[in-house]
Amino acid sequence: MSESNFSEVMLFILSGFADHPELQVSLFLLFLFIYIFTVLGNLGLIMLIRTDSQLHTPMYFFLSNLAFTDIFYSSTVTPTTLVSFQSNQKTISFVGCFVQMYFFVGLVCSECFLLASVAYDHYIAICNPLLYSAVMSQKVCSWLGVMPYVTGFTNSLISICEITSLVFCNSSIDHFFCDTRALLALSCMDASSTEIVIFVLAGFTLMSSLLIITITYSAIILAILRIRSAMGRQKAFSTHASHLLGLTIFYGPLIFTYLQPDNTSFLTQAQVASVFYTIVIPMLNPLIYSLRNKDVKNAFLRVIHRKLFP
Repeated sequence: MSESNFSEVMLFILSGFADHPELQVSLFLLFLFIYIFTVLGNLGLIMLIRTDSQLHTPMYFFLSNLAFTDIFYSSTVTPTTLVSFQSNQKTISFVGCFVQMYFFVGLVCSECFLLASVAYDHYIAICNPLLYSAVMSQKVCSWLGVMPYVTGFTNSLISICEITSLVFCNSSIDHFFCDTRALLALSCMDASSTEIVIFVLAGFTLMSSLLIITITYSAIILAILRIRSAMGRQKAFSTHASHLLGLTIFYGPLIFTYLQPDNTSFLTQAQVASVFYTIVIPMLNPLIYSLRNKDVKNAFLRVIHRKLFP
């Protein structure tokens, strides 16, 4: 067959989880519940931060950006997955596939750097509280809020340009969404250079953000150990342990999926792993960063009080 015949792929078939038709209804209900919880939880957090003036601080500025990112990057994957579970024709158009990939990669990369911004903000608040207002100025917060999106979507644009230059000889994507690794497996031509580019971009995004997070949380833990009150240490450790658990659930599957030079033989495992960073983490982040936060609880009670007793 000629190369031109290979390139005439008008749509892709999302065959992820198709081998288990008996699970389609259960997965649909589970993903639907998680998605509704994700949207309501993150949207509620954004509205609470915007409504309560006492939450207009750098910390909650970053958390509202994180919630915004969680809503939209979950929404790039979950709705099409839900439709796929309920449809016999699990297809997505060629253009739709790459649009989904562009926003998904851009928003996930943005999330990595936003998590680094959140970690840096916590570090300054705990380790240098007297300098917090000076260090976390409005200009610094703006840069730390904007640069994750600039870096993330630049990364995504480069990835899309590389992958669209390939020729595809198969339209069946062994995944439940258009993922870079799954599409690379469909290429008829030598995609080694594209794989290297994707690997370098993923490595830079994951390792640089994870390095910042590791350094800042190490400093935070050392600062907590210097707290004289045993109850204070326990409370601080409990709060940051939930943060570290969320980061582990997010970064672990990402590293497993993308930081392998060639993981085409691990697509099934990567498919399961991707559920955590595409579906689960956007739901957990509002709980991890807000449920145990006294300021958020008090703000919620104030809003309820104003509604009941205007």
